[in-house]
Amino acid sequence: MASVLEPSKPSFFPAMTKIVGTLGPRSRSVEIISACLKAGMSVARFDFSWGGVDYHQETLEYLKLAIKSTKKAVMLDTVGPELQVANKSENAISLEENAFVVLTPDQGQEASSKLLPINFTGLAKAVKPGDTIFIGQYLFTGSETTSVWLEVSELNGDDVICMIKNTATLTGSLFTLHASQIHIDLPTLSDADKDVISKWGVRNKIDFLSLSYTRHAEDVRQAREFLSNLGDLKQTQIFAKVENIEGLTHFDEILQEADGIILSRGNLGIDLPPEKVFLFQKAALYKCNMAGKPAVITRVVDSMTDNLRPTRAEATDVANAVLDGSDAILLGAETLRGLYPVETISTVGKICAEAEKVFNQDLYFKKTVKYVGEPMSHLESIASSAVRAAIKVKASVIIVFTSSGRTARLIAKYRPTMPVLSVVIPRLKTNQLRWSFTGAFEARQSLIVRGLFPMLADPRHPAESTSATNESVLKVALDHGKESGVIKSHDRVVVCQKVGDASVVKIIELED
Repeated sequence: MASVLEPSKPSFFPAMTKIVGTLGPRSRSVEIISACLKAGMSVARFDFSWGGVDYHQETLEYLKLAIKSTKKAVMLDTVGPELQVANKSENAISLEENAFVVLTPDQGQEASSKLLPINFTGLAKAVKPGDTIFIGQYLFTGSETTSVWLEVSELNGDDVICMIKNTATLTGSLFTLHASQIHIDLPTLSDADKDVISKWGVRNKIDFLSLSYTRHAEDVRQAREFLSNLGDLKQTQIFAKVENIEGLTHFDEILQEADGIILSRGNLGIDLPPEKVFLFQKAALYKCNMAGKPAVITRVVDSMTDNLRPTRAEATDVANAVLDGSDAILLGAETLRGLYPVETISTVGKICAEAEKVFNQDLYFKKTVKYVGEPMSHLESIASSAVRAAIKVKASVIIVFTSSGRTARLIAKYRPTMPVLSVVIPRLKTNQLRWSFTGAFEARQSLIVRGLFPMLADPRHPAESTSATNESVLKVALDHGKESGVIKSHDRVVVCQKVGDASVVKIIELED
């Protein structure tokens, strides 16, 4: 049996909450990637806001070497309508409080403390005097010394003249610009994004597309239509990255269309008053949980970019994200350019594991059942029954046989306190030219769902099969659970599988 999990590791389940790590300059060697995987990273994110196709391909080849026989999921993060300042000379730019700086679409100009060239000709039409603009390499807080807060002072043709509100030094070749609560008239999926997806995405059969700056459900529909014409990418899941007020306003319709949500709290923290951020987070996570769609939180331990330990506030923030219902934590700058990528993943995993111990599963289960209402669908009833049975008998693990992954995701939606081992049974499909097995995509895509740990079964074992073949697959799943330390002698295990037209939930007690 081919396994999507790392075999024979007693501490395989460090936490139920998943960790998405962004691979970059500080985290792209085989050695560091291997350490990141061992520390708990299950999804590797490739951010095309910087670095070209060749750079990211090289990193991905290192990832393949690091994981050897095992599989991890790959996420492609689009640039989208991101406004950028190019600093071709890469000289440090010092900006002084109360001085003025001009933002110009003339990209032939050299960046300086007086003038910053941007990649958008329509900024002067989009903003008005008094509006707020942030510029920084990755982090925007307005207080630190590597990002700057500007106030629009006047407009001069296509140029925007701004007053500098805090002293800062910008270093590097590229900075991100964010105009607070302003509509930017650019497509969500740019031509450059489409080019990267068609080449790099198709070549590497990406599992997830992170759609930056999703503002409407139509953005997701258009992205899905584009992927549907790219062969294998029909199966790629689209995670809508909600980054501004526009995305928040249309959150419900976006959630309906997307396969999952990424809450980009860095940019949201600029668009929203600080006192509103936590409210939106709780509301958004609740909606994702009830819809049974994975929710991913970003920007949790910014200080670990340069420090070995998170601040008290950050540690509490990670725990609260778990208690609020987060499926995964996404690390950006912390692993991409941070000094301690492996330690960051390990620290976040430990905090998640502690928070999971005090997660009020009983209350959550009741809320979810009430939200689903009656009569429940057949699958929903089976999923909730499996979780209820597992909790009542104190099972150490739930094993679910699935081919599409849907049943496993539904079980995970009820947030059982024990891991869900999802045994993905490949299905045979044909396009009249060749036969192929599906299943690898489904297995890898559960690596972003809280509490779900996939295995890919031998394709010779169909999902609805005789008891003999089911028993042999179950034995391999149980052996895998024992090897990874989650199943011990005399444990109880809940198994959910299809037998003919019926779905069965059974409880087994292990002898040795």
